[in-house]
Amino acid sequence: MTKELTLAATVENIETVTDFVNEELEAFDCPMKAQMQIDIAIDELFGNIANYAYHPEIGEATVRIEVFEEPLSVVITFIDKGVPFNPLAEEDPNTTLSAEERPTGGLGVFMVKKSMDEILYEYEDGKNILKIRKNL
Repeated sequence: MTKELTLAATVENIETVTDFVNEELEAFDCPMKAQMQIDIAIDELFGNIANYAYHPEIGEATVRIEVFEEPLSVVITFIDKGVPFNPLAEEDPNTTLSAEERPTGGLGVFMVKKSMDEILYEYEDGKNILKIRKNL
């Protein structure tokens, strides 16, 4: 099962993307903890696209959701034609430092890395393609 949604990459559309994904997750009785982790990932990743991919312009982003049965898992793919950016290439923040000592940024992507089972990034045909996989 694969479904896609293409819309303007704006912070205001994070809720629309979250609702789109959650509708599919609920059809598969996704555990609440996994759904909450996915919702946080959507907020972080789509928010990054909205804030940085086309700045100061507004471009489009596509969100694709795929559900696999063996093992039961969901793959959510974020696709945009904005500035090439691989969030996985960024160094993980040093979480042993206090908030005051830590440089700003990077914590959201770090949380996504820790809560998902797999994250893949590629830049292909002028598109950023970021996939997250969560086993259910």
